Amino acid sequence: MRLVPSCVAVLAILLAPLALIAAPDTPPAAPAPARIDRQALVTRHNPHVTTVDPWASLSVGNGQFAFTADVTGLQTFTAYYLEHGITTESEARWLWHENPNPQGYKLSDANRLFTAYGRTLGYPTKSSGPASEWLRQNPHILPLPQLALDLAREGGAPLAPTELSNIDQTLDLWTGTVTSRYTLAGAPVVVKVACDPQRDALAVCIESPLVASGRLGVKLAIPRGYDLRTKNNPPLDWSAPESHVTRVLVHTSRRLALEHVRDTTRYTIALATTADATFEPAGAHSFRIGATGAETRLEFTIGYAPGEPLALPAPAEVFTASAAHWPSFWRSGGAIDFTGSTDPRAAELERRLVLSQYLTAIQFAGDFPPQETGLTINTWYGKHHTEMIWWHAAHFALWGRDSFLVRNLDWYVRSLPVARAVAKERGLRGARWPKMIGPDGRESPGGNPLIVWNQPHPIHLAELLYRNNPSPALLARYRELVQESADAMASMLHWDASRRCYQLGPPLWIAQEIYDQATSMNPTYELSYWSWGLQTAQKWRERLGQPRNAEWDRMIKHLAPLPQKDGKYVAIESTPDTWDNKDSRHDHPSFLMALGQLPGDGVDRATMARTLDAVLAHWDWETKIWGWDYPMIAMTAARLGEPQKAVDVLLKSDSPNNLYTPNGHCRQRGDLPVYLPGNGALLAAAAMMAAGWDGAPTQDAPGFPRDGTWVVRHEGLRPLP
Repeated sequence: MRLVPSCVAVLAILLAPLALIAAPDTPPAAPAPARIDRQALVTRHNPHVTTVDPWASLSVGNGQFAFTADVTGLQTFTAYYLEHGITTESEARWLWHENPNPQGYKLSDANRLFTAYGRTLGYPTKSSGPASEWLRQNPHILPLPQLALDLAREGGAPLAPTELSNIDQTLDLWTGTVTSRYTLAGAPVVVKVACDPQRDALAVCIESPLVASGRLGVKLAIPRGYDLRTKNNPPLDWSAPESHVTRVLVHTSRRLALEHVRDTTRYTIALATTADATFEPAGAHSFRIGATGAETRLEFTIGYAPGEPLALPAPAEVFTASAAHWPSFWRSGGAIDFTGSTDPRAAELERRLVLSQYLTAIQFAGDFPPQETGLTINTWYGKHHTEMIWWHAAHFALWGRDSFLVRNLDWYVRSLPVARAVAKERGLRGARWPKMIGPDGRESPGGNPLIVWNQPHPIHLAELLYRNNPSPALLARYRELVQESADAMASMLHWDASRRCYQLGPPLWIAQEIYDQATSMNPTYELSYWSWGLQTAQKWRERLGQPRNAEWDRMIKHLAPLPQKDGKYVAIESTPDTWDNKDSRHDHPSFLMALGQLPGDGVDRATMARTLDAVLAHWDWETKIWGWDYPMIAMTAARLGEPQKAVDVLLKSDSPNNLYTPNGHCRQRGDLPVYLPGNGALLAAAAMMAAGWDGAPTQDAPGFPRDGTWVVRHEGLRPLP
């Protein structure tokens, strides 16, 4: 029945008192906060390049494979970028090589004897000598082939950066596509590249009148490897072409398949064009790819594999897959938006966060955990440093992208047999994690074997995953990893009857890598981590329906106190000179992590507050400090209720190793133009400052100042324990 207007009016009068009774003076409900516009947030930070800037090389990748391009969109100026900024290379986490070992070097050849607690054990701490050098350098990662523009001209001179003009290059973060426009030899050139999300393959499209004339092509060149005489950021090795072999497997008008062999390392290269093309040898391990006929476009897919050549998708399929993958990535997990902030640093912090998410996603999802420079450049022979896994990967759980962390942590599960063998060799129970490793898990000589702060990391990372997914399946997946890591930790402690406490070390090498390994004992950070790690392992036992381990409980209760002097924490009990000796105030101020990365087991907050102030005022910020130290210190400041100090140190600009390049990389002074633990630490700290931590103040974004200069909108983030 339809009500006439007069009836509607009468009905409204009769119902009005009931409405007043139902909601007396009730204000309207506040509208739900609008969700962050993820696409706007991400794309306003697309890197845009208009000059030849070696610090602005741009990468695409899928977590296991990455390709880094210079301003041409390919790898045309690799030597120039290497000398002046960030080089341009391609890497896959599966491509490793080992030099022959006719002398039969083994890890014990690098042993040095250490005596403590009535035992003498050998640890491979010698870093010099033929055996140590071979063991450190092997296995080592190999680079994939270079793809460079090749301009045919009289004399055959390679292109120079000065020959480009009208440069307009953009990395579209929303689609994972690098588009490069410029003028070369008086003609326009457009190059587009994207990485396949599932295959180690790259799509390349080049459009220019120079292609149709036959002048512009692509040179594919296969290096022997890296020049291992340089440990960090080495040049490509083009020497001794007779020491490796490139075989042609397939050569048609639209497909080239190659096999590359060096010693026992073999991989394949497949390249497929969309139209007939020429594949001309251009040297012992090089080919030139060119278009035929009047085509102004040269378009192809190139892929790499450790086995048989890949079956390649068409370039259009790769571009489409990339354009579907990246919006899905950006819409997943967490986001932080600083729109409306008046602090002039807010936009730069937002840029760093967006680009750090991208850089870690394209480089940190391989079958083997990353090196400290990801898949951009080679450092420490490509090896993974296990003490860095927390800074590499914890942020994935805090930003709600657990699958990335799972891929890293599952390698540790698969490598438990290696860690068990290390523990047995050192007279320990459980699984003892080596420090500097290749995919085989074998330790590398140096101070590395005595580092201990890597040991609780698997427990912490598994706990972050459990907090996001408290399921029986997850407990079962990481049960052995947590329990055996903790068992090794417990067996590394020693009872001191005179002090009636458990001691950690000697020998050990603490996170602040400046103290004598033979005498180091009871470092602040590591003691707090031991307490938290063992307590967390006990929680896992209870979740699994197991009784608590009585020995672990005794150790937790009687662990040595955190060392302090004159009202401040010091790095280590055995040499408590942090505040007496300027030379002891460089490298990582690791004692701060006890209340920052960690929730503060054994920490007195007032003492830690004085310690933080002393670090900010008196630390040596020039000699040696690392990109992850700044976010680490910010986490301590946040937990201490000092959000202004947290932001100030997070964005500290008068220190050499907290710089961020146009492409978003944390940059270290010296031989580390790329340093991804800094990016990972930045993401972890920002998530904590926005989403909080267990026991944090109830207000939103407790790690940011509340003076009106910061407007922090966030969603999808997880608090830190």
